[in-house]
Amino acid sequence: MNEPPVMISTKDFAYLSDMFEWNFTASKITYDFEEKIKDPEIKELVGRIHAMHVGICNKIIQILGGTRNE
Repeated sequence: MNEPPVMISTKDFAYLSDMFEWNFTASKITYDFEEKIKDPEIKELVGRIHAMHVGICNKIIQILGGTRNE
């Protein structure tokens, strides 16, 4: 299924909410680490991980019919 259904069940909403919270927390943690890292290679890798979690959060917001905030 490429498109989410028009109506999402309560159970699906709870799961998506949990997924959003996990990824939002991970994005905040990786952002904080990225600011403190001195090694450019590790900093770049942590930056990519941060971007991945932000992308997942944005996708979940899209599924729920919200707007994207980058």
